Amino acid sequence: MLDPRLDTFLVLCKMKSYTKAAQILNLTQPAVSQHIRYLETYFGGKLFTYTNRTLNLTPKGELLYRFASTMQSDSTRVLELLRSDHPEPLQLRIGTTLTIGEYVMPTILTRLLETYPHLQIKMPVLNTKMLLRKLQDGEIDVALVEGYFNSAEYEVQQFSAEPFIAVCGSGHPLAKSAPPYPDIFKERLIVREKGSGTREVLEHILQELNLSLRSFTDVCEVGNLNAIKELVKNNLGISFMYQAAAQRELDSGQLVKLSFSANTFTHSFSFVFLKDSIHREEYLFWLKEITKHDYRPAHNR
Repeated sequence: MLDPRLDTFLVLCKMKSYTKAAQILNLTQPAVSQHIRYLETYFGGKLFTYTNRTLNLTPKGELLYRFASTMQSDSTRVLELLRSDHPEPLQLRIGTTLTIGEYVMPTILTRLLETYPHLQIKMPVLNTKMLLRKLQDGEIDVALVEGYFNSAEYEVQQFSAEPFIAVCGSGHPLAKSAPPYPDIFKERLIVREKGSGTREVLEHILQELNLSLRSFTDVCEVGNLNAIKELVKNNLGISFMYQAAAQRELDSGQLVKLSFSANTFTHSFSFVFLKDSIHREEYLFWLKEITKHDYRPAHNR
């Protein structure tokens, strides 16, 4: 368990309000202030500052937040191990983003459970921002993410480099031959909603090409990848997605990969956990295990 004053500090970091932190902790606001003053005296400097009436961490506060978050996560895991009926239960608490959770992890989980029949698995599927919050709160141990984030705050290992491709339906005019690069922008683009990792990657790629979603004649936003693939299969537009998400439809011939000169994109899937964790070697062991066998079909590796 963390020192109660560090717990107060972490709650205040999350709520950015002394009043709200006091309510959550069931403390008085002066008690919260007293905890923070103690920490500031102990560590020799201000931990928070007000900027435009908003509570923000100082550089010293950011450093303490990083270490206190790791301590909280580690202590939560140790407490779970101590309270377990077994001295050292084999468990993996891994969060994933949508594409990874739906199209990559099923094969990996099957192999893990075949190898470790008593393995306890917890796998929430959320966006990158929410997964990183669960890491900080000690609710998961590691995360497999596709989105962009501040990697300096975490230990990050590459899980894989994934092809990011454009696709159309097999009956679409563009499927018959490699289209000239400008022609794809005359088509309806079907994309995920704002905040999704897949859309974020596409927007970054377009930005590098001095383009944007507005470069397309028409943009249709759909918040479900399977629905997007159905629309594309029915030749109602084109889309961009990870090849892993479209592989089944590509193999069956329902979707066709658009080949044009600019379509050579890859993006990393990242294996992420908190820096300086006492469980680092255990997490790296699981990274080795989940990358031991390639989840892609042999002809697509």
